[in-house]
Amino acid sequence: MQTNATDEQIQSVVARMVEIGFNVHRTTGTVQTILAGVGTPGQFDHKDFELFAGVAEVVRISSPYKLAGRSFRPEGTVVTFPNGVKVGGDEVVVMAGPCSVESREQIFTAASQVKAAGAKFLRGGAFKPRSSPYSFQGMGLDGLKLLREVGDTTGLLIISEVMEISQIEVMLPYVDCFQLGARNMQNFNLLREVGLVRKPVLLKRGIAATIEELLLSAEYVLSGGNYDVMLCERGIRTYETYTRNTMDISAIPVIKHLSHLPILGDPSHGTGRRDMVPAMARASVAAGADGLLIEVHPNPDKAVSDGAQSLFPQQFSKLMDELRIIAPAVGRTIATATPQSQPATVSVG
Repeated sequence: MQTNATDEQIQSVVARMVEIGFNVHRTTGTVQTILAGVGTPGQFDHKDFELFAGVAEVVRISSPYKLAGRSFRPEGTVVTFPNGVKVGGDEVVVMAGPCSVESREQIFTAASQVKAAGAKFLRGGAFKPRSSPYSFQGMGLDGLKLLREVGDTTGLLIISEVMEISQIEVMLPYVDCFQLGARNMQNFNLLREVGLVRKPVLLKRGIAATIEELLLSAEYVLSGGNYDVMLCERGIRTYETYTRNTMDISAIPVIKHLSHLPILGDPSHGTGRRDMVPAMARASVAAGADGLLIEVHPNPDKAVSDGAQSLFPQQFSKLMDELRIIAPAVGRTIATATPQSQPATVSVG
């Protein structure tokens, strides 16, 4: 629509689109309103819309991902959380913490450490999808309650993985952002359901998924009306066995070109090796990532899951200092470190 289009003119166009058979998704940017018509209507000439008052341009969306494509929001999406944290803006936002919630002492200690280094989110799994049925599966609801408690105490936002539809309602009161893991990238029923809630979603790329498949999975969430979607490059499976996965750094600028959605890098799963996480984190920021998802554990050698790819707190703090040097070179910033508070007193027994 034109920059000076009135609400009446916009509604007139929307009414005609609905009449034809489109589902209409409206986005209002800093300059103009864009109306995206998605669906399979009958025959029509899209140029007819150019005759409507207030219309600036009519373009057929040629890509299969109609809402995830950059044409839907040319200026890019910024996901804003209630406490003011923005993902997709000038700041590279870091989400850090252990793979799993193991105990109250562990998660409070981890939260204090990552916050002191400059993280804005605490990550931690309450429900863990594991390759082996005999591996630790998470603390479940008790883990969620601990995450919420530590989030309220420290001011950190909470991100945790949702594995199935039945967990969505359970998790809603406890998390600030849903994480959909690589195994669920094409769980289309789950994608549809998180598209119906109004809670931000971080969608990870599948281990053998193309970039187009990732964007089409995001389309499922967006089509439900949940536009607060963030993507995550977490490495793909190749013939290389030295690392757990192959971190596809090139996917970051490609997605920035194709989509308006923020893109994060996960160097922990991208490599599976603690010694390689800092290098891939630095590379992700240099490539244009809007954020990072990093596993940090108070004592990785005793972690019940993914200890080999988790950073020690002092390694994470050093990495954050390095990122503060790199970020300005690509026009971004990283949150400053803060004095570390004492972990909460824990009653045992």
